Amino acid sequence: MSARLHHRTALVTGSTDGIGAAIARALAAEGATVVVSGRDTARGEKVVAAIAEAGGRAAFARADLSRGAAAARELAEAAVELAGGPLDILVNNAAMLIEPAPTAEVPEELIDGALAVNVKAAFLLTGLIAPTMAARGGGAIVNLGSISGLYGQAGSALYSTTKAAIHSLTKSWADEYGPHGVRVNTVAPGPTFTHKVAAMEEHLAPMIARLPSRRPSTPEEVARSVVFLVGDEAANIHGATLSVDGGRSAI
Repeated sequence: MSARLHHRTALVTGSTDGIGAAIARALAAEGATVVVSGRDTARGEKVVAAIAEAGGRAAFARADLSRGAAAARELAEAAVELAGGPLDILVNNAAMLIEPAPTAEVPEELIDGALAVNVKAAFLLTGLIAPTMAARGGGAIVNLGSISGLYGQAGSALYSTTKAAIHSLTKSWADEYGPHGVRVNTVAPGPTFTHKVAAMEEHLAPMIARLPSRRPSTPEEVARSVVFLVGDEAANIHGATLSVDGGRSAI
């Protein structure tokens, strides 16, 4: 166990699986007390158990962030209680992964759901947590964006829209909260090998073949970039987008 984030508390949304779980594990491995959150209690408790087995500190808070303001407030309050005090780190990771489809075939309920989870939840949680961080002298927020929010792609209009919104919010929040000691940045993964992405392998294969790295990222590689941005090494980085995408956003 490292002590780089010792005495710091963190909430990671959507952290019962995939990238979110890897982020929770990585923060705990650096000494942070981590609140794991998501809709699936069994998976969440499994992540907490793995962190504890590795010598870390974690607790689980069930949250369905599609429920709006009430759910966001309940999670923010539960996280403070479970962490044993105000939060130093917020990772807005929760998101719906949307299968590619023509715009005309995307149902309204999917649009509403994606905006609620991918954008509104991060907006609400940041509004609840960032002011407390600012009042205490600072903190760090990392939003999970995507390279899909950086360029256009047919069939990905809805998902790309939600991630472009996250990138924009990062810049606005950096300007709003940065003067009060709260650093806000984005990590933008490219294709990342999780079981959900594996189910879309055929769709992603042409993109992966064009990457300078010629391979997808791992969740652990994305997680390490989050650890960097919340740590003291990134003390004067505000409003940045760190792409972990095998070079896709550079070419």
